[in-house]
Amino acid sequence: MPTRILPAVGDPDAARAVATLLGQLPDAEPASPVPDSTQLVDTLARLAAESLDALPEVVLVHERIGPVPALDLVREVALRFPAVGVVLITADTGPGLLAAAMDAGARGLVTLPLGYEELAGRVQAAAQWSAGFRRHLGGGATELAAGPGGTVVTVSGAKGGVGTTLAAVHLALAARAAGRTVALVDLDLQSGDIASYLDVQFRRSAADLAAIADLSPRVLQDAVYVHETGLSLLLAPAEGERGEEVTDRAARQIVSALRARHEVVVVDCGSRLDSANAAAVEMADTALLVTTPDVIAVRAAKRTVRMWERLQVRKAEASVVLVNRHSRATEIQPPLVQKITGTRIAGVTVPAAYKELQAVVDAGRLHELDARSTVKQALWTLAAELGLTGPPTAPAPGKQLARAGDRGSLGLRRRGGGR
Repeated sequence: MPTRILPAVGDPDAARAVATLLGQLPDAEPASPVPDSTQLVDTLARLAAESLDALPEVVLVHERIGPVPALDLVREVALRFPAVGVVLITADTGPGLLAAAMDAGARGLVTLPLGYEELAGRVQAAAQWSAGFRRHLGGGATELAAGPGGTVVTVSGAKGGVGTTLAAVHLALAARAAGRTVALVDLDLQSGDIASYLDVQFRRSAADLAAIADLSPRVLQDAVYVHETGLSLLLAPAEGERGEEVTDRAARQIVSALRARHEVVVVDCGSRLDSANAAAVEMADTALLVTTPDVIAVRAAKRTVRMWERLQVRKAEASVVLVNRHSRATEIQPPLVQKITGTRIAGVTVPAAYKELQAVVDAGRLHELDARSTVKQALWTLAAELGLTGPPTAPAPGKQLARAGDRGSLGLRRRGGGR
């Protein structure tokens, strides 16, 4: 049986060199090199959705791949697709890098400049490991094709005040009510409000995990607050300047650790893009962008989507836009938003019904929103549409479901939530 190999090499010259050598390997079936980390993960996710057998046995990661650093990419692939053997291509032959690569989950290293014998040996070893792993798991391997842990959904705002945090909180509450284990993360690091909306005072935050290399279950448990609703909350720091401590690498490690221990991870990214929430958006299964149906917000949504594309964070067609504070009298309707942004539009809209929210928002008891609220109905219906609660349920005929707004901006919210 041929060994399927997927190289991830950003530099065109290096990609040609790798492709040439792979073409000389016996019983090898190399795919065309992917140029960046985003395309690699997207490709593996698409193949894993088809079946375990569709995944390649070996993935080669070049040290200069971007935008995600090579070791972080190795770690993500190893966590999400454990049936794939990952080999790192690097010029560094020191024991420090070898140890770091093994800790990240690599099955081997190939040193630069590339040599046929070494490449063939490492690929063969990784392929044999992958085949043995799949045989050992047998029928259960299919369930692990996409790696351990649950679904990650990021919620970002086109601009401040469009409803990002409210949407994130109620998506998490809906998943929890369906019996899932749920983590709700506030990566609006300068001014996150999840703690304020859920009446929480807790001194630990995501910043306390930033400098920790190995997030053990005990370390993670100490930083997470278990809310009365059963949600596991990882809050933004009370001191907004500490948000700079959470790098993209720290954010990836935090989200990966939470994914491995929860069925659903909902991340509030606010409306300002920084390296931490950009990393979360990139690695998310679903990236939700919240906007309101007005010219300024829709323009901001378009700018955000285009920025995600330029920075290789997320493709427009791989994003979902939610229209908040919608009404039939609104001049800008969801189909127009979809056309302007080039994204997929959510199947539900959220009505402009702030009176339903005012009492629970002012009291900091957002989780006590009445079940009859059209806002809550819309948000929970969206959770089903995104697969967070089970099979999607269609809205009742003639009844418009809604979703409501909150402050959705990392940079523009009024105060920090973590204590």
